[in-house]
Amino acid sequence: MNPSKSGAEDVRGSTTHAAGARAGVPLADHTTLRLGGPAASWVVATRPDELTDAVRAADADGERLLVLGGGSNVVVADEGFDGHVVRVATKGRQYDSVGDGLVQLTAEAGEDWDDLVADTVRQGLGGLECLSGIPGLTGATPVQNVGAYGVEVSELLVSVDLLDRRTGQVRTVPATELGLTYRGSVLKHSDAAVVLRVRFLLRDDDRSAPIRYGELARALDVEPGTQVDVASAREAVLALRRGKGMVLDPDDHDTWSAGSFFTNPIVAEDELPGVLERITARVGADQRVPQYPADGGVKLSAAWLIERAGFGKGHQGPGGRVSLSTKHTLALTNRGAATTHDLLSLAREVRDGVRLAFGVSLAPEPVLVDCSL
Repeated sequence: MNPSKSGAEDVRGSTTHAAGARAGVPLADHTTLRLGGPAASWVVATRPDELTDAVRAADADGERLLVLGGGSNVVVADEGFDGHVVRVATKGRQYDSVGDGLVQLTAEAGEDWDDLVADTVRQGLGGLECLSGIPGLTGATPVQNVGAYGVEVSELLVSVDLLDRRTGQVRTVPATELGLTYRGSVLKHSDAAVVLRVRFLLRDDDRSAPIRYGELARALDVEPGTQVDVASAREAVLALRRGKGMVLDPDDHDTWSAGSFFTNPIVAEDELPGVLERITARVGADQRVPQYPADGGVKLSAAWLIERAGFGKGHQGPGGRVSLSTKHTLALTNRGAATTHDLLSLAREVRDGVRLAFGVSLAPEPVLVDCSL
């Protein structure tokens, strides 16, 4: 599974169908973009053993396999997927006190992520509240190290249970072995393993993680670094996300998206002066360029670059069937009658426009299934 959001794994092979599977299920019905053609074969796994059995069977038969979570971080080709799709729908969560005011949460991969976060808040457990409102399933969160408002999954993750597709065995892997980076891990864009369940370490003091993100601190009217009660932090995060069209609403086409389509680019230190010079030449020296320390260089704001490159909120793609969100320039949205081809055309326009303007290359955050930029 792949997150922030849900995800996907893709392994190529033949296309025999698993027992009990259905053919021709439209994948557009199972992605938040509401895009994607049919699956050649489709099955829903509601128990962990069903999930492992389905994956093992597909691998034994040499089938192409797509493991699909909540569909919130995936872009599927208009032609669909000509293999076997396993929809993860496993449920279960457990809280265990481990002493010193800490609680370990174990959750099955198919648990809805925001429902899980809401449950931790109701129980007065701190740590996940700033990750409220992110669509998708829990098993997807470690795959791309989901993060928002100054908190990343890597800070709270203890371990994951993985189905190793090479051996067919289930093994527990500590977070330190997952290669967690900014919106990435060794699991992302890999077909080696499937996440079965996830464990997090939370605090039982009803206090949030320190509020690091300036926008959230202002919304809460506190100084950066302050801790607040977890319920207040969650509500503030949800309000901010709603204002950007980042909380799913079937009646709001700004939420018919894969969330943030591009990751914030990290520019190497030696390349930064040239990039800043190009930015200044275009937007003037009086504008502050948002930039943050990052491994390997300096992180810039993709949304800020997109807008300064000339792509404002609501910028339309082919035929107006797709557009940037009217609330947030980082989301590419289906206005109701789009195709994946339309969406990717808009993505290319934005990516190429930012590169031309500033010499910065934007990379897509969602997993692209049988399609590409």
